Amino acid sequence: MTMSNASHDNQTMDPALLAKLTGGLGDKGRVAKLCSSFGEIYSEFLPDILKSETGLDVTVGYLGCEIGYKNHLIDDLSTNMTLVDATLRNWSQNITIGCGNGFVITLMEHLLGATAETIEEPADRLLSVIELDLAGMVFDKISKVLRSAVNAPGGFEPSLSAPFALEARIRPPEDRPDEFAAAINMSITLAGITSEFSLIVPQAALLKTKVSAPKPKKQPNKSPEWTEQIGDQVRRSQVTLEAKIRLQDLTLRTISKLMAGDVIPFRDSGDVRVEVSANSRELYVCEFGRSGDNYMVRVKDTMNSDDELIRHLMN
Repeated sequence: MTMSNASHDNQTMDPALLAKLTGGLGDKGRVAKLCSSFGEIYSEFLPDILKSETGLDVTVGYLGCEIGYKNHLIDDLSTNMTLVDATLRNWSQNITIGCGNGFVITLMEHLLGATAETIEEPADRLLSVIELDLAGMVFDKISKVLRSAVNAPGGFEPSLSAPFALEARIRPPEDRPDEFAAAINMSITLAGITSEFSLIVPQAALLKTKVSAPKPKKQPNKSPEWTEQIGDQVRRSQVTLEAKIRLQDLTLRTISKLMAGDVIPFRDSGDVRVEVSANSRELYVCEFGRSGDNYMVRVKDTMNSDDELIRHLMN
């Protein structure tokens, strides 16, 4: 057989058969067993890591695995997920990790001081800028468990992209060959609210891996790093304020006849009361006035404590 014929055969060979011959696709039973080993390690070690960082009790469980082309596996993820692309030198350059937004939102509320009794099931929504920062910390811990489990040569740390919404993912070019991969699906529960996270890894890396449990380490006491960092970011966030002034009551007949240039008086005849709010939460009672050429309001009273205000503005 000539080289040109061999090249032609590779191009026309069934992709699954070619992947099996080159180590990129394994037997379903073997892949499932490897994924189950990862599930056991995450179930045991990730809760301890999160407990040491946040002081919160988290439960992690293995849900099973899916096998297929990597892009198809990503497309099958819940739309209520945030992703990162990851690389681990000497193991794989094409890892994707997804985490349910519900877990990040619930974790944020806890870090801002909410209690389990006051936290409700989060709505399906995109993460805010600050929640994306917190998601980056969560992904870092997930990737550290992966690094310890595969024990890649050289001891390199995982490299992660910035977190992004599933719907914002840039698909690779159509002419770029896809890899066979496995999605390792896990549940993660905090304060009775269950979400999911997934690791999608190429089988070419998975099949060469001897999964081993990380050496147990004595976990330090709760680290204030996450709480302090998130609290600092919250306090530096820009918030749009709205001011509401009540006007004099008018009949519908009068309102229907108002024309450009007509004047509606304020309801208050003395100091004009202004209610200032953000995200539909009333923050301050103010009085209306003027400073030079600018209209302004002067704060007279507050509506909420600092902690209550921050928790609400983050929702």
